[in-house]
Amino acid sequence: MDLEGVRRQIDRIDFEVLALLNRRMELALTSRKFKNEVLDEERERAVLDAAAAYAHGQVTPEFSRTLLSIVMAESRKLQEAERPLLGFQGEHGANSEAAAMAFQSDMASIPMESFSEVFDWVEAGVLDFGIVPVENSLGGMVSQVNELMATRNVHVVGEVLLPVHHFLLALPETDYRDIRVVISHPQALAQCRDFLMRHKLEGRPFYDTAGAAEMLFRERPGGTAVIAGESCASLYHLAVIKEHVEDHSDNVTRFLVLSGKPATIPGDKCSIVFSTTHKAGALFGILEAFARGGINLTRIESVPMGGRPGNYVFFLDFLGNDQDEQVQKALENAKGKTSRFRFLGCYKRGSLS
Repeated sequence: MDLEGVRRQIDRIDFEVLALLNRRMELALTSRKFKNEVLDEERERAVLDAAAAYAHGQVTPEFSRTLLSIVMAESRKLQEAERPLLGFQGEHGANSEAAAMAFQSDMASIPMESFSEVFDWVEAGVLDFGIVPVENSLGGMVSQVNELMATRNVHVVGEVLLPVHHFLLALPETDYRDIRVVISHPQALAQCRDFLMRHKLEGRPFYDTAGAAEMLFRERPGGTAVIAGESCASLYHLAVIKEHVEDHSDNVTRFLVLSGKPATIPGDKCSIVFSTTHKAGALFGILEAFARGGINLTRIESVPMGGRPGNYVFFLDFLGNDQDEQVQKALENAKGKTSRFRFLGCYKRGSLS
């Protein structure tokens, strides 16, 4: 151990402290949904007393009180700003967060552990919005998200089309010739399969692309790189070894923005989910209702539900506004031919910029 080694440890601890502070601020933002007033003096006194009592070693009670006082003052400031809260699955730097910022950049983005947690928090009203990937131009539909969409009580209020580019990232001190292992989400590894094979690199799956970048920074394994988005390089202090390592450049993920309430801005695209009776021509009858109205369908996809063969729900997207007379007539006719029907939302369609 030398001075540089000590400094590297300090740097990692500083990063972990800041990451924990950021997570605390995010939880403080969500807590405002459960209380009427931002300032709770009794609660803050209890927190400061507990911090002083817990202080030990080189951290004095006085320092603990001072530090937590500053943290809580900053928490109040964030809560008073009343920024909309948007949840996404993954860690900071994930593609879902990039899509969230493309939808509305002034929101506070809150990372969630799972897609179901995003739906839970939106349904409960803790989050103003959630964002989830529903399909990818290379990988197809995201089954887990579509299953949740079919069963949860949320509204679709927006759409984002995000071009996805993958970057090979490593620790700054890494010699690229020493890299043998590349860690990333299984889908990202699959989308870079040719690149990995050409360079004789072993792909290892991880739950999230940004999570892999964070893990690399924290644990610093030798001979290892990650595949993640470009923003992860600056976020987790990694070096870009190679840009655009995806096998196909036309990789686009479609995200839907969720809310507990319908969209307030007039839209030009709608989504529904339905089930049909087990009769010949049942699906044709539903599609015919839209054809007669001259309505352009942009997606129809079946998703198995309940684990039983032959038990499907259908997702259907079409262009139009739900207040349009032709659209309302088509929806009414289609609904009458289904065994189960739910209008997911009318929203502004996304575009590739």
